[in-house]
Amino acid sequence: MSAVSAGAAALRDAFLSALVALGLFGAMIGLKTEVGPTSLVLVPRPWAVAIAVAVVFAGRLALLTWRAWRPAGTPSPRRLVTAGARAGRFVAPLLLVFAITLPAYAGRYWIDLGILVLTYVMLGWGLTIVVGLAGLLDLGYVAFYAVGAYSYALLAQNFGLGFWTCLPLAGLLAACWGLILGFPVLRLRGDYLAIVTLAFGEIIRIVLLNWVSLTNGPQGISGIPRPTLFGLTFTMDGGPGSVADFFGVEPDISQRVIFLYYVIFGLALLTNWVSLRLRRLPLGRAWEALREDEVACRALGINVTTTKLTAFAIGACFGGFAGAFFATRQAFISPESFTFMESATVLAIVVLGGLGSQLGVALAALVMIGGTELFREFAEYRMLIFGAALVVMMILRPRGLVSGRTPSVSLGSSRQISADLISQGRG
Repeated sequence: MSAVSAGAAALRDAFLSALVALGLFGAMIGLKTEVGPTSLVLVPRPWAVAIAVAVVFAGRLALLTWRAWRPAGTPSPRRLVTAGARAGRFVAPLLLVFAITLPAYAGRYWIDLGILVLTYVMLGWGLTIVVGLAGLLDLGYVAFYAVGAYSYALLAQNFGLGFWTCLPLAGLLAACWGLILGFPVLRLRGDYLAIVTLAFGEIIRIVLLNWVSLTNGPQGISGIPRPTLFGLTFTMDGGPGSVADFFGVEPDISQRVIFLYYVIFGLALLTNWVSLRLRRLPLGRAWEALREDEVACRALGINVTTTKLTAFAIGACFGGFAGAFFATRQAFISPESFTFMESATVLAIVVLGGLGSQLGVALAALVMIGGTELFREFAEYRMLIFGAALVVMMILRPRGLVSGRTPSVSLGSSRQISADLISQGRG
């Protein structure tokens, strides 16, 4: 193909992309509702649509041009995987040191943001067991998050149990619901499994919304007890039995915030440690075999039923832990906190980070959740920026931020495996 015909084809492709963008953005961006004297008024914004269409046209044309004229010395995917593995040896320890020392020099806002990011990191690592290792597409992971939160809230208020007593119980109850979800979907994979898990998440939310006698319905549950430090409470009056009284310091709200930060940090590290250990066990290798080829997995004599159920149960258990922490941190929960968008966000973190990559999930959560909060001032365009970033990410790094991984079991030296090989069943 000559350069002239290639350029014409690129222009035609970019024009068609801009035409599609015009159809999508014409109503979503081109019309804005404003409050008028008596009713809502539609205000046209043709300049906004023109900018969006021009950006799509220019971006598509630039992408096609780069693909056609890519330099011959561009590193191969295998070399990029090796370079990423070397960088990961330094990135992971630096992130760990940064997370440990954050409360020493950060203010209240940044610690709260760190708690939010670590919560999603823990959820992402829990969902990695189901999606990244076992290859089971779960769109209803927020259901286990909700079960853990409501389990802790109800047990604490009705039986007077503390956070540390209810935490394993919340994880156990969430794991039981994971088994309940796992049994009906043993024969399902792919899109069908995604639809069933999505329905399961919505069923749990609707039950929480309508079972008013147990969950208080849309009003939610308030006054959820806070966690204690070896029986010491974090109170502002500094009375007997409080942390301030025991250590002889002035009571401060930041003490409880810092304590909550280290609680979720420890729970996230526990999730990471357990998932890494399980991955090296026969159970973890069975999960990865199931992800690559279920038929071959059965032919090897692996019990597919047990493998699927354990993936759902263990992943749900960590979701229950995160839900219990969410309840004690907020001191208030309602069904509105457990919508489908939560599941979609956690799944996007897992996919963008790289399936089966612990470091990738942490980086994706830091970018997605932290970046979203930083763009809070641009609330009107925040989701647009977020969606555009996802599109760019899928174009440039379709297999995630960290697409390679260290094999669970290797003969001889342990080398990084490219995502290309994993997708072909050689991982």
